[in-house]
Amino acid sequence: MNKAFVKESDNDDDDEAVALAQAIPLGAKNYITPAGYKAIKDELLQLIDVDRPEVVRVVHWAASNGDRSENGDYIYGKRRLREIDRRIRFLTKRMDSAFIVDPSVHYGNEQVFFGATVRYLNKAGEAHTVTIVGIDELDPLRGRISWVSPVARALTKAREGDVVTLETPQGSEELEIVSVDYPEPIAD
Repeated sequence: MNKAFVKESDNDDDDEAVALAQAIPLGAKNYITPAGYKAIKDELLQLIDVDRPEVVRVVHWAASNGDRSENGDYIYGKRRLREIDRRIRFLTKRMDSAFIVDPSVHYGNEQVFFGATVRYLNKAGEAHTVTIVGIDELDPLRGRISWVSPVARALTKAREGDVVTLETPQGSEELEIVSVDYPEPIAD
C-alpha cells in the first residue's frame, strides 16, 4: 500500500491544545491548583519515563522483523508514539502556561474564589456542591467545575448566604450559596 494512504497528518498535532486554549478567556491566566499541577506533571513523567520508552522498544523490535508496510506492531507502534509525543507537547505547554494558585490561603473565608468548594441551592431547592478548579482539572461528575464555567463565574466573589443569578440558555436562575469551604493549609 502506498504510504500516502496510511500517513496521518501532523498538522492537527495540537487539536486538544487548541480546544482547551479557547476555554481560557483572552488575556487570562491558566489557573490550576497545586494538586492539578502535580497530576499533569505525574502524567508527563509517566509518558516520558515509562510509556514512550516501552513503545520505542516495541517499534524497534517490530522494525527489525523486516517488511514494515504490513507489520501491525510497527504501524500501530508508530501511531501510538505520535500520540504520546503529541500528549507530551500538550502537557508541556499546559505546565508552561500554568499559574498555580493554592486555595488553602483562603481557608476560613466565606467568599468564593478559585479553589472553593461551594454548596448552593437552586430555585427548586436542590442542593449542589461544586469545587472551582482549573480547566485542566475539571471533572463534572465529581463536582469539579472550571473557573471559566458559567456556574463558577456566577458564584465567584459571592459570600455565604448570597443569592446570585446564573444566566442559562433557558433563562436566569437564582442560586443561594449555603456554604463555602477551602482546604486547610498544610503545615510545613
